[in-house]
Amino acid sequence: MTQGMIQKPSASWPEWAKNANIYEVNIRQYTEEGNFKAFAKHLKRLKKMGVDILWLMPIFPISFIKRKGSLGSYYSVSDYRSINPEFGTKKDFKKLVKDIHELGMRIILDWVPNHTGWDHPWITSRKDFYTLDAAGDISEPVDNLNQPLGWEDVADLNYANEAMRETMMSDMLYCLTEYNLDGFRQDMAMLVPLDFWIEANRRLRAVNPNILLIAESENSEHIEQAHFDLIYSWSFHHLLNQIAIGKGDASTLDHWFANHRVTFEHGAYLYFTSNHDENSWSGSEIERMGEAHKAFAVLTCMMDGVPLIYSGQEEPMPQRLKFFDKDDIGFKNYAYSAFYATLIALKHQNKALWNSAFGGAIQRIIPHQKIFAFRRQYHDEKVTVIMNLCNQYQTFQTDTMISGTEIFSHGAIHFEAGDTIHLQPWAYLIIQ
Repeated sequence: MTQGMIQKPSASWPEWAKNANIYEVNIRQYTEEGNFKAFAKHLKRLKKMGVDILWLMPIFPISFIKRKGSLGSYYSVSDYRSINPEFGTKKDFKKLVKDIHELGMRIILDWVPNHTGWDHPWITSRKDFYTLDAAGDISEPVDNLNQPLGWEDVADLNYANEAMRETMMSDMLYCLTEYNLDGFRQDMAMLVPLDFWIEANRRLRAVNPNILLIAESENSEHIEQAHFDLIYSWSFHHLLNQIAIGKGDASTLDHWFANHRVTFEHGAYLYFTSNHDENSWSGSEIERMGEAHKAFAVLTCMMDGVPLIYSGQEEPMPQRLKFFDKDDIGFKNYAYSAFYATLIALKHQNKALWNSAFGGAIQRIIPHQKIFAFRRQYHDEKVTVIMNLCNQYQTFQTDTMISGTEIFSHGAIHFEAGDTIHLQPWAYLIIQ
């Protein structure tokens, strides 16, 4: 990426999401009880931290057949219209949604469109809803070489079947209206045909044009053609993991901006340092990123997409959470709550940091191999971010005047072009 302006996408998503963040909720592991009522006790705390949108991992009953572990995977759904009894009742969930809305927050639900569990009623009543193997048996998901993906606890759905498509859309619309949801996060969206999403999202928005739709995908077509609002920034995330262990630097991110990042007419990226998959299978952000984890949390919050915080990151949570068995985040100190609250408050208040085209484009400054620095400006509001992306002390010169207040120290900052700046390993300055 050359120094200068990075084009930003235009805005056509819900106005209420213009400066929003997302917080992913793992109900099972959030509390000792692992249910809706126990999680509800955290709502006021999350609101105070500045959370806007709560994304709940799947809340549906989990299949027993071929179940992994003692409790199974959230993503092995046995009924899209029912509630996992371990979490509570339909009444409990509706009460949770009501409480979330009364606090001024939004709720989106994790949907699982690519597969079901092996005791979903369709398994016996509509075998044609599923992909069949050479022997005519229902198949687990396989890759392009017909090799199993390792998801033996789920059965692959057949999107060549129009009746299955209609039933899936009907179930989505039921949940959208029955629970008064504000949107969906679509699991493994890239494994489902694009034309399904074009029609499904059209129907969802016909019912409620102000929903937020997220595709677990990094395919630009999901925004450009299927009209999702957000796709994942997996490639960016993986670069952060590499930089944290010394296998990259600021130039690595410049290369991503120049060669991999897509500019959209609509929508943006979801930026994160952790989520349920990363935490359980690759390690917590502290395990993967070590001393760099807070610097990268800052970066994801200051970018022009939507930042995601996973359950427990405000504790912080250094451990991996079990995926198929009961575990517990173990909330006690909430030591990073003020850290996240400061970042979120800045994003809420300063229009330069608003999402997508609601805010300012990213303008790289201070060309340097180890320093990633940029400015975002919207009319007369601006924010400058300077971070040391290595484990060594850095001394460098700024190529532009920087003046304002650093948001964590509250100290006055003023550098003229040509002045020298010093930063400790993985240190950062956020100046407005």
